[in-house]
Amino acid sequence: MELLLKHRTIRKYTTKDIAVDDLNEILASGMRASNTGNMQLYSVVVTRNEEMKAKMAPMHFNQPMVKQAPVVLTVCLDVHRFNRWCEINKADAAYDNMLWFVNGIIDSMLFAQNICVAAENKGMGICYLGTALYNAAELINLLNLPQGVFPVTTITMGYPEEIPEQPDRLPMQAIVHEESYREYSDDQIREIFALKEALVSSQKFVAENGKENLAQVFTDIRYKRADSEFFSEKILKTMREQGFKI
Repeated sequence: MELLLKHRTIRKYTTKDIAVDDLNEILASGMRASNTGNMQLYSVVVTRNEEMKAKMAPMHFNQPMVKQAPVVLTVCLDVHRFNRWCEINKADAAYDNMLWFVNGIIDSMLFAQNICVAAENKGMGICYLGTALYNAAELINLLNLPQGVFPVTTITMGYPEEIPEQPDRLPMQAIVHEESYREYSDDQIREIFALKEALVSSQKFVAENGKENLAQVFTDIRYKRADSEFFSEKILKTMREQGFKI
């Protein structure tokens, strides 16, 4: 419990390598995660090679930790393996639709989270990269992913060069609903986000970007509508190319 409460995102790593036995134990911990029907609808591509990391970096918007981290893990939803088993056994596999795409994402993220906790338990640090979804098509090509396999997230992993401050989190009353969902009043929404808005870093973002408030930094600068719509269409196209009937 204490370990989870101390979690930080690590973006700078030392040059210390990760031992094969340690990495295998971490991956085995991932494989003990809960999953759909004990089907384990995930796979992971382990990248250590410097040349491969350099090829991968542009797909993650050239974030420096991709090339710096000793290990980069691309976690994928994978219905391909189960479909092949069904085909070999003359069983009708109907796992190429939206339901099983979502199930695969759930399985993959449970697997990924177990990996991250196991790595932190060994004194390592991790960073989730959502860019795996943004540029799934490019990763599919680079990593030779067959139909039915789709990148969900990338994890950089290594020994921390520095321990940054913990990022802010919303208060518990913003997240937890007792018995049924409780709609928020405008005043409650303002209260929930007040601490985030009051942070020096948040105020700096607002000033630097010439916006009225932090919400506008998110909508107009960080995650713009046009970008969201572009990448949504790209992801849908890639899902279909990977054999999902969406």
